[in-house]
Amino acid sequence: MGDFLFPIVICAILFIGFPWVIFHYITKWKTAATLTTEDENLLDELHDVARRLDDRMATIERIIQAENPNWRAIAHDPAGMGLEPRLSRSFDPDAIGDDGRLSNQPRRRNS
Repeated sequence: MGDFLFPIVICAILFIGFPWVIFHYITKWKTAATLTTEDENLLDELHDVARRLDDRMATIERIIQAENPNWRAIAHDPAGMGLEPRLSRSFDPDAIGDDGRLSNQPRRRNS
């Protein structure tokens, strides 16, 4: 009886069990990889917010440019100048203000 039951169990596992497990997880994988409508709506909303913020920044830069054409050089903006920010070669410990923050303004020295 055991010799007769063993091949049937093996065939059932090979032809029914394994394909069922494989197709089950393939189906789960395909449904999990897609975006839901809620995800798409969230992405659309985030895109709109980013576009509005970009428009606001462009407007602010135009206003500042109209008031002071050299504002990027005054502000030491490395993005506008195409340069990476770097530390000065000589660090001045007196550049640290009373509030503990490092100032980029030149200090007046009493001679």
